[in-house]
Amino acid sequence: MLPVIPYRRAAAVAYAHKWAFGRNPQFYDYEEIGGDCTNFASQCLYAGNGVMNYTPVFGWYYISANEKAPAWTGVEYFRNFLLREEVSPGPFAKEVGLKELLPGDFIQFNFKGEVFSHTPIVVAVGSPPMPENILLAAHSYDADFRPLNSYIYQEIRYLHILGSYGQKGRQSGDVSESS
Repeated sequence: MLPVIPYRRAAAVAYAHKWAFGRNPQFYDYEEIGGDCTNFASQCLYAGNGVMNYTPVFGWYYISANEKAPAWTGVEYFRNFLLREEVSPGPFAKEVGLKELLPGDFIQFNFKGEVFSHTPIVVAVGSPPMPENILLAAHSYDADFRPLNSYIYQEIRYLHILGSYGQKGRQSGDVSESS
């Protein structure tokens, strides 16, 4: 059994604030070829967990612009990886209601009633936890401290990060200090 590593929410949120209006040169910017939102979400998540899953096709990893898992940049794949049932290295989550969101969690939007296509990170949750008190950071329409209620969407879902399964023999990464 792989050890469970606690999710460092503050590190994920700090990374989001640092790079919300910029691009970390360690990662390719996919803005011009479909959007950068889930790439940014993955970077934030990695800053908070430090464990990638290098399983071809079904893992969650980034090596280079052309060597990455679909889950690193794809909205649906990101969700599917986080909600996987098997224990394997990397972060894991559960879908929750709005009131269970914490900073460092993720929201996904379906804007046109077809597919989910946007993944911002929650950077603050005010009291009471209502859409106007939940603030987000995102790429592809770069934003930081953007209120949830400023989005117009057809469907929404909330991904609460529970932790990461550790990976034997690999060191955790840290992208939070990159400049």
